[in-house]
Amino acid sequence: MSTIVTDTITGKSTATTITIGSTPVVSASANSMTIRGEGSNQTSIQQGLAKAWCHFQGSGTAALIDSFNHASLTDTAAGRFSLNFSTNFGGASYAVAMMAGNDGTTSIGRSLNIDATPTTSAFAMRNVSNNGDANSATDDVNNLATLHGDLA
Repeated sequence: MSTIVTDTITGKSTATTITIGSTPVVSASANSMTIRGEGSNQTSIQQGLAKAWCHFQGSGTAALIDSFNHASLTDTAAGRFSLNFSTNFGGASYAVAMMAGNDGTTSIGRSLNIDATPTTSAFAMRNVSNNGDANSATDDVNNLATLHGDLA
């Protein structure tokens, strides 16, 4: 068995394909890279990755617990937060998946909403309790968000 160790792979043209056996597994060209998915499908590595995610504490002193591409968190009011990006998105039409929860000792219905029109530099979310208390904004211990889209 042989081992190849290298720092750079350079193609003979503007496009580069890495083939294992007779199967092309990675193709790259300017600002685009795809990887072989299921069957003969190709998955864009740039489009398929989360461009920002975070886990933050919303109760007490709001704080980022762990994050990627978040410069800061702003607690704007009860149950309302602004997630500020380190690297801006290219447009404000990115997709967001959110969830929130308490410490696991109580069962309270929650509704997460977009709190303001998304911008390329920040995303505002609102956490609302919908468990019989007039849909009041509430701070939860655990808040999570994942964002997909194109970076600037």
